[in-house]
Amino acid sequence: MDIKRILSTVDHTLLSPTATWEEIRVLCDEAMHYGTASVCIPPSMLAFAKAYVGDRLTLCTVIGFPNGYMTTAAKCFEAQDAIALGANEIDMVINLGWVREGAYDRILQEIRAVKATCGNRVLKVIIETCLLTDEEKIRLCEVVSASGAEYIKTSTGFSTGGATAADVALFAAHVAPHVKIKAAGGITTLADAEEFLKLGASRLGTSRIVKLVKES
Repeated sequence: MDIKRILSTVDHTLLSPTATWEEIRVLCDEAMHYGTASVCIPPSMLAFAKAYVGDRLTLCTVIGFPNGYMTTAAKCFEAQDAIALGANEIDMVINLGWVREGAYDRILQEIRAVKATCGNRVLKVIIETCLLTDEEKIRLCEVVSASGAEYIKTSTGFSTGGATAADVALFAAHVAPHVKIKAAGGITTLADAEEFLKLGASRLGTSRIVKLVKES
């Protein structure tokens, strides 16, 4: 697969709690140079990044991150604040305790509330596949499909595991045709990236792909 094609699907990501503005600035420079889909950065860095890149780069951020157990109102406020600071795309974490309880109606209502806050901006829903059964993943494919969100996303990268080929294939088999797939966490090689895209992912959340291309 063409390297430019792979890079165009990458959300070039730095979400470390110790990330500095200088590191985020370099991330933005790399993303613009290599033509990635976006940068995915902490909310507190959005204003700096927006002032730096203007409209030259899509800015993605995270809300309810990484544990997902904030209130719906808090997640909506986070999304509203992020958008005001320049975010073009929002990646939200669902409430995993509600999954354990089987409270899928509550999860659907929360995603819809966040999507209403996002308006025409892209919303990606992180379900943290490493903590779920296949049955739960399938139910969440159905929930996200009904929610109005544009993407279902595998992982935060901050839990016990990241994207797997099996999970991306499962998503592709069970989400509605209008829902796209983002694989994130543990994408360490170009072969990984190519495999996930062939299985049906449209976005890749990773910092490694740009690094590999720079080193090649």
